[in-house]
Parts: sequence; C-alpha cells; structure tokens
Amino acid sequence: MAVIAVQTIRRMRGGAQSQLMLGADGNLWVVKFKNNPQHLRVLANELIGTRIAEAVGLSVPKTDVVEVSQWLIDNSPGMVMDLGRGVRERCADGLQFGSRYVGGLMPGQVVDYLPEQQMDEVRNLAEFAGMLVVDKWTGNCNGRQAVFERRPRERKYRAIFIDQGYCFNAGDWTFPDAPLRGVFARNQVYAPIRGWESFEPWLSRVEQFPAEQLWRLAEEVPPEWYGGDPAAIERLMEALLERRERVRELIGQFRHSDRAPFPQWGVGESSSVRANVPGSEAAGNYLM
Repeated sequence: MAVIAVQTIRRMRGGAQSQLMLGADGNLWVVKFKNNPQHLRVLANELIGTRIAEAVGLSVPKTDVVEVSQWLIDNSPGMVMDLGRGVRERCADGLQFGSRYVGGLMPGQVVDYLPEQQMDEVRNLAEFAGMLVVDKWTGNCNGRQAVFERRPRERKYRAIFIDQGYCFNAGDWTFPDAPLRGVFARNQVYAPIRGWESFEPWLSRVEQFPAEQLWRLAEEVPPEWYGGDPAAIERLMEALLERRERVRELIGQFRHSDRAPFPQWGVGESSSVRANVPGSEAAGNYLM
C-alpha cells in the first residue's frame, strides 16, 4: 500500500525538484516525481539504493511509494517542474518515490554541512566507510550526500545518507566505474580508516548479500518507474550480483587515487602485509 499524499509544503532544493509533502500517515515525505528533470529511473534507483543501504545496517531515511492525486496537483500551484528553456509542466500524478523527511514534524536540528571541528564528533562517522562500500557496489556516479541530525537533548550529530538517485549511473543503468565517483567531498570522514577491518560489517554484508533479497527489492519497484521493461531491471539485478566480488577492487582504486583518502591505512603494518591486502594491486593515480 502506498502512502497517500494529502498536502504539499514546498519545493526542495536539488536537481530533481522534489516536493516536501505531508502524507496521510502523518509523516513528512520528500517526494520525487516521475517527470523530474533527471530521469524516470532515479525513482527506482532511490528505492533500491536506499533499501540496500538500510539492509546492510546504514543510517538512511525510511522510504516508500507515495501516491499523489491529480486533484492535489491541480489545487497546488507550486507543484510544477521547470524543465529548462522556459518549459514548465505540472508534476505527474500517480505513484512517486518518497523519502521520510529527516527531522520529521518535530525536528531537532538538521543541517547539510558541519564545520571541520564538529565532523570528528559525528556519532556514526564510521558509517561513511560503509556507505562507500554501497556506493561503489551500486556505481553511484554522484558525490556522496548526507545530512546531519541532532535530536533534542543530544549533543552530537548523526549522519543520515540521502540521495541515491544516481546509483547505477542514473538513468543509464550502467557501471562506468571511476575512483572518485560516489565519494564524500571531504577526506576527513575517511581519516579513521586503517584497513579492511574499518569497512566491516558492511563490506561482508555486501559481498554476501543474498540474491533472493535483491530480487525482492526489485519486485518492490513500481514497473512504471522503469518503463515497464522487466528485462531491464533483471539485467540490473544480475549486474549487481556479479559486482559483489569487485567492491574491494573499486575501494582499492579510490585508495590509490590522488585524493589519498586513507592516511592511516596500514600504519604500523609491515610492507609484506600491505602487499597482500585486496585492492592493493590497483596501480597509478586516477582522476574522475
């Protein structure tokens, strides 16, 4: 059963031109529409990518299918898509993607940027390593996005990972891997990483992600979000299953890139131990 949207609040920032909407369930939802300027398939990407991250134990918003009626669109002047060159059209009706609004109806404090001195105090900073695992597996071709939530009476922020729309190379559903794709803009979040153990338990969970669970996720996607082409989503799932064994290699390429993201990796280890680390064979420097 989809969540029924009952009210639009405002348009959100970002290329997808999402709408912040109130659902009949009493929650606020960030809703991406089928006719967004990015691509129809970003709705499928959001649902699959976010639920994969949730399944391996990462902090992401709850997701659901949100139904938006034509009546609500017709009676909400702000529900318009700007498609460029002066072209505008009303938001599409029907089934859309919804991500639970971080902070909800009674938020604490939610920000999309923290100064350097506060980043080290993020309570789940280690999860950036886990999200890197997921982003490399799913071929996220955008920079990693996160917001930071501090609930009432809490001192430290917690990172919530949002915006999985550019997994699977957005609408192309291909995997043109590059070392700097799908990574957070600031190396500071990767500084605590000291070796492959820093990516656990998320790395093992991805490498052993059950095929049947992945197929169930695919079945939860409304067919209209991928043009009703079952062969296309089947190929995507098959490609993901094959990529599980490549995740260490892809992280290794990022490790050896010009970003030099893991300054603590291997500190105190012998060179012979480092030489046997999976992904250490990645050679040279890479640019996105």
